[in-house]
Amino acid sequence: MSTEYRIEKDSLGEMRVPKEALYGAQTQRAILNFPVSGLRPWRAFIWSMATIKRAAAEVNHALGLLDDERTQVIVLAAQEVIDGQWDMHFVVDPFQAGAGTSHNMNTNEVIANRANQLLGYAIDDPKKPVNPNDHVNMAQSTNDTIPTAIRLGALWRVDELLAAVDNLASALAEKAVEFDDIVKSGRTHLQDAVPVRLGQEFGGYAKAVARDGERIRRAAEGLRRLGIGGTATGTGLNAHPAYHADMVQRLSELTGLTLYTSDNLFESMQSLADAADFSSAIKTLAITLTRIANDFRLLSSGPSTGLDEIRLPAVQPGSSIMPGKVNPVLAEMLNQAMFHVQGCDLTVSLAAQAGQLELNVMMPIIAHNLFEMMQVTIGAVNAFTEKCVRGLRANRSKAEGWLARNAIIVTALNPVIGYLNGAALVKEAIARDLPVGEVAVEKANRGELKHFTEDRLVTADEITHALSDLRKLTDGGLAEGVSGGG
Repeated sequence: MSTEYRIEKDSLGEMRVPKEALYGAQTQRAILNFPVSGLRPWRAFIWSMATIKRAAAEVNHALGLLDDERTQVIVLAAQEVIDGQWDMHFVVDPFQAGAGTSHNMNTNEVIANRANQLLGYAIDDPKKPVNPNDHVNMAQSTNDTIPTAIRLGALWRVDELLAAVDNLASALAEKAVEFDDIVKSGRTHLQDAVPVRLGQEFGGYAKAVARDGERIRRAAEGLRRLGIGGTATGTGLNAHPAYHADMVQRLSELTGLTLYTSDNLFESMQSLADAADFSSAIKTLAITLTRIANDFRLLSSGPSTGLDEIRLPAVQPGSSIMPGKVNPVLAEMLNQAMFHVQGCDLTVSLAAQAGQLELNVMMPIIAHNLFEMMQVTIGAVNAFTEKCVRGLRANRSKAEGWLARNAIIVTALNPVIGYLNGAALVKEAIARDLPVGEVAVEKANRGELKHFTEDRLVTADEITHALSDLRKLTDGGLAEGVSGGG
């Protein structure tokens, strides 16, 4: 035998496996069969599968199906994987055979070979007593372990994801308070609209992000139902009658997660709707964050030739040719990250609907994309919050300056002069490049404005009073950060 390889056997025959690799023949076949992307499993997938294997060994032992010695070393080996000691031996490409048999066997083989080492056997010893199928995979199937791992892996990081979302919502809410006294021009259709406070804009952002966090929390609850114990099709073939409930209890104890038994193992085997629902909730957050990032880029545009109502932190030079240029790079990053997340969700959606009869075989790519979108969202949101939102400043003079030029504040005169007279004032103010208030006072002084419901002329004092407190024009919403109208 070559010093670089050892010979392993599976049901198809012999395979050459790298000498020091903890995986075996079935993993090596997957390496050869699926040289697709060069990607590896996410840590969440490795952790969740190893946790299932440890729990299964303990439950099967308690049910009298697995002996003391094998149980002890499988548990120890699985815990080492859980702790991240052997990540380099998980090598199967996410684009692999359907259902995830290759990843399941990768896990079984690594744990079995490490367990044999703990018993004092060499990896290539033909008498090694722990078998990846018979012992590590006891009472299990790829078809119930992989969907369970998807649920556990997502729940493993959901608190981290929600913490990132809540932190962003909090940072935006703090800016809403900080900017509350800055009255600026509202814009609808990217055209001038009635005044709003900059704090109200940011309060709207904060509330939208917080509500997306609530959606993610709600969707995560569906992941807590586990179908482990359904084995191949939901019938529980080869599993002890108590195995399903005992596994859910043991997994709860090992992970600290609140988990529930499935009320229908066949549904749990057939359907990935809970994963699709969770993915969709993250996608909705991505939609919100894309919108907010777009607004940040627009509000900070210029500064000399754009809106320039907010100033984002300067974190890096913006050009290799234009000195002094600073770009909204954190908002640009967030846009790109959220486009990627939405692409991951599309993959999850397409894969979830591709299930047939008793099984969805597209689970490997669902797992990979779900864990990837969580990773990208956590990293992008944290960076955007800490490096952009917390350090941004309002440009009061520019925001209030644009408002002073906004002819649409004539809307405040509607109760006095009516809509049609107001529209005529706007046209004249724009044509003469004058503030609409100045034009209105001028016309009132000439006796050219009539009250639209009373048979009298409108005075200049009435015009001045109606336009004197622009902040008052922003106080008609239902609640802070909530505006009416369209």
